[in-house]
Amino acid sequence: MHVVKNLPHALHTDEHLWIPMSDGVRLAAKVWRPTSSDATPVPAVLEYIPYRRRDLTAVRDSMHHPYIAGHGYACVRVDLRGTGDSEGVLTDEYLEREQDDAEEILAWLAEQPWCDGNTSMMGLSWGGFAALQVAERQPPSLGTIIISSFTDDRYGDDFHYMGGCLLSDNLAEAGTMFAAATLPPDPVIVGEEWRRMWFERLEDSEPWVLEWLHHQRHDGYWRHASVAENYSQVRCPVLASSGWADGYSNAVLRLLWNLKAPARGLVGPWSHRYPHMGEPGPAIGYLQEVVRWLDHWLKGEDNGIDDGPALWAWMQDSVPPSTAYHERPGRWVREDEWPSPNVEYISYPLAKYTIGRPGEEIQSESLTLRSPLTVGQFAGKWASYNAPPDLPYDQREEDGGSLVFDSDVLSEDVEILGTGAVELEVSVTEPVAMVAARLVDVDPEGSATRVTYGLLNLTHRNGHETPEVLEPGEIYQVRLTLNGVAQAFPVGHRIRLSLSTSYWPLAWPPPRPVMLTVHPQNSRLVLPVRPHNDADEPNPQPFGEPEAAPEISTTRKEKPEHRWTVHRDLVDTHSSLEIVKDGGVLHFDDIDMDVGRRAYECYESVAGDFTSARGQSTWTVRFARDGWRTRTETHTILECTETDFRVYATLDAFENDERVFSRQWRETLPRDHL
Repeated sequence: MHVVKNLPHALHTDEHLWIPMSDGVRLAAKVWRPTSSDATPVPAVLEYIPYRRRDLTAVRDSMHHPYIAGHGYACVRVDLRGTGDSEGVLTDEYLEREQDDAEEILAWLAEQPWCDGNTSMMGLSWGGFAALQVAERQPPSLGTIIISSFTDDRYGDDFHYMGGCLLSDNLAEAGTMFAAATLPPDPVIVGEEWRRMWFERLEDSEPWVLEWLHHQRHDGYWRHASVAENYSQVRCPVLASSGWADGYSNAVLRLLWNLKAPARGLVGPWSHRYPHMGEPGPAIGYLQEVVRWLDHWLKGEDNGIDDGPALWAWMQDSVPPSTAYHERPGRWVREDEWPSPNVEYISYPLAKYTIGRPGEEIQSESLTLRSPLTVGQFAGKWASYNAPPDLPYDQREEDGGSLVFDSDVLSEDVEILGTGAVELEVSVTEPVAMVAARLVDVDPEGSATRVTYGLLNLTHRNGHETPEVLEPGEIYQVRLTLNGVAQAFPVGHRIRLSLSTSYWPLAWPPPRPVMLTVHPQNSRLVLPVRPHNDADEPNPQPFGEPEAAPEISTTRKEKPEHRWTVHRDLVDTHSSLEIVKDGGVLHFDDIDMDVGRRAYECYESVAGDFTSARGQSTWTVRFARDGWRTRTETHTILECTETDFRVYATLDAFENDERVFSRQWRETLPRDHL
């Protein structure tokens, strides 16, 4: 990372501003802007998220907001209602009130004397969601949005219900937000009101997983704020990015396919991070691209950024399996339009444990499978953060409990770009069942690296709105979509398709073990093949090196701890996956405050007992400075029977080590075709 200390514009920083909402609530903001904006107003760029601008995201914010502001913009970082120092309570994600607030913020910004009336929104994850959702509402000042690691489909392409299957990240992210929504504001900002505001949050908060489990099918709750319901409503230009290691690898391609507004896509090898901080690398000069994009769409500069390709994608080379990579070897490929005429969707027939050649007619006997619950322990995280190491490990042990179909040894390279699919003819022995499909790169020594995967709850075979139970023994034709990817399979390797009837703990298992019968003669693997052509890649290095402004000053007081541990007890056949994400304690020098965060997740089961699946998410968050010390502890457990989910949760708050608030939840919710 190249740290840029001398920017084109000197900056003025407002450490804290109140932005009033129409219902009387005030939202807390920080603003970086050119000192010259007092006389010469500039466009405003808003990042709007619930993760505390003064501490939890302060280091990251200090790297990109001053950089963008230093190129002639007013960058504004606002805490959502009920988070950080903003007033109110945050009770769920992407509520109507949240979007109303965003529109009011943009209108307020457009009226400030230092703003020229033009605005933009940018953000990663929640911030990307927020920007896309607000763009759908077409506020008059919003000229463009810049979004990373986002989705347009809140139900099926977020951490909730992939392919109609309940993801364990549904619990993990609910635990994250249960913690985030119950943290206190800073007394330095809000004064003596801090305790009242904190208790309002504590008293009005509930575990978010409860609401999400009340909506196990695609209903109006999920259609709200899902832009995929009506792409035509987004009319401003969009710069969209994500990473192949992220859970959000699909939405960039869908936006390019469906938006009528100008759009540019960028997908690298990264996990859930901004591209200039991308891991696995290579990271890129993303902030330079952001400034060029803003200069064109907000200032009218003819800098050529609108003449670039629709999509830049990192074509990943083959690598040995690992739970983390510092760099992913590969190259940038460009597509001037998407969908691309360079990509051909080729069907490969399936036979008995083999993948046939395109167009080959194969007769094959039926194959059966009932996967153990241990298939999935090396699946990694739905959305990788690359810390702790959370990418899928060698797939050979997973393949031992799967139906495996291998291609012949490749005599020429095969490269794919886009979203593949698996079309299967199947029958099952239970009314509720799932299929997990993994596309795997097998090297000549046998090591197996997962390239992409997909899930399908078979009761959702005809759609996610009205699930239908399966009739045991009846034959069904189903289609399972694989996550988008760009991957090269080299000469001498094999392409493998692996199918399993469970994928725990990445996805919650069905109520009972299922025997799946696959009829290969009527099944196929569909891949988006893109032939390698050097002529269509004239610029192998289209981006500069990563740049950012200097980080704020911090002091490490306690070391972080990261662990990802699989346990198996061969006496009682109990298995578990334990994840520790402990950030230690970091002192923020500018606000003289210590911040500590520790997250613990555990997913466990007993062999053969599908009702033994159990997940838990525990968070401890600490804040301290002289004369002020708080701690919140949130704990959520999700268990199941064949018919129900059971949620147990606790919330405890401490001031100066004295417990000042405690609440418990115990709720049973029926399983809805899950």
